[in-house]
Amino acid sequence: MRAATIRDGKIVFETHPDPVPGAGELLVHVRGAGLNGADMHQLRGLYPAPAGSPQDIPGMEIAGEVVGHGPGATRFAHGDRVMSIVGGGGQAELITVHERLLIPVPDALDWPEAGGFPEVFTTAYDALFTQAGLSGGERLLVHGGAGGVGTAAIQLGRAVGARVTATVRNPDSRDAVAALGATVIPTEGFAEHGPFDVILELVGAPNLDPDMDALATNGRIAVIGIGGGAHGELNLGKLLVKRARIHGSTLRVRPLEEKALTARLIERHVLPFVAAGTVRVPIAETFPLAETAAAYAYFAAGGKVGKVIVLP
Repeated sequence: MRAATIRDGKIVFETHPDPVPGAGELLVHVRGAGLNGADMHQLRGLYPAPAGSPQDIPGMEIAGEVVGHGPGATRFAHGDRVMSIVGGGGQAELITVHERLLIPVPDALDWPEAGGFPEVFTTAYDALFTQAGLSGGERLLVHGGAGGVGTAAIQLGRAVGARVTATVRNPDSRDAVAALGATVIPTEGFAEHGPFDVILELVGAPNLDPDMDALATNGRIAVIGIGGGAHGELNLGKLLVKRARIHGSTLRVRPLEEKALTARLIERHVLPFVAAGTVRVPIAETFPLAETAAAYAYFAAGGKVGKVIVLP
C-alpha cells in the first residue's frame, strides 16, 4: 500500500507492506482521512503514536470500506462503509481497525465528510457531554470555533438547545462559523461576553485566567487543546468562589474498552443528528493522498473553516 510517511520531520509518499488484520480486526480501504492538530504535533516529534500504532504513518481518523476480516471479526460485512478514530496510520490506502472502534457511516455523509467526522465529533461530544455535562439552556463558549472540533462543538451544543458563543480569530471566517449557529466574538476580551456554564478550551494556558473570569458559578472548563501553551497561573480563589471545575481530556491514548464506549455513544447520540441534517461536517479543502505534504502546509497556514481531508 501507499501512505503518507514521516521522514526527518517531513511528509513524504512511500510504499509500505499491506497490513494484516488480527483477531477482532477488520481491514479497511481508506476513502477519506482527516488532518488534526495532533498530526501536526506528531510531525514535529511532539506527540508520538500510542503503542501498537505505526509511528511513521500519521492519521487519527478514517472512513472507508471493509475489505478484509481478521479471526472473530463479525460486526461488519465486506463492503460496509465504516469510520473510526485510530491511534495512527490513517493517512494510507489501507488500515486495520478493531471492529469495536468502527462506526457505520450514515448515508448523509460522503467520503470526505465521513473522513473528517470521527475525531472531531467524538472529541467534542466526550468533552461537552460525558465530562462537562452540558445540557439544554446552558451557555457554552467554544474557543477556536473555526476549527474541526470547534465546528463540531458548536453544532452539538445547538442541537441540544445550548446557547453557543464562539471565539474566532480570523475576521474572514466569522460569518461561516456564525452560520453553524454560534454568536461569534473576537478572541480578545471574550470574558466580557460571559458568564458561561461550560467553556471548551482549545488554546490552553493564555486563556486560563480570562476563562475563570468568564465562568459562571458551578461552571466547567474542558481543556482539550494546549497549542497556545501548557503552563499558566490559576487563581484558586476564583475557582473556589465559583465552585468551578476544570478537567482535561485526550482520546488517543485511551484503552480499547474506553474508546469502544465513545464509539457507541456517538452511534446512539450523534448519528441521529447527522441523519436529520442537524449537524454536518464543514470541509475546508481536500487533497489526494499523494499530496498530503501540501495538505499539511494548508492546515498549518490557518485561516480555514472546517476540516482538511486527504483522499486515497
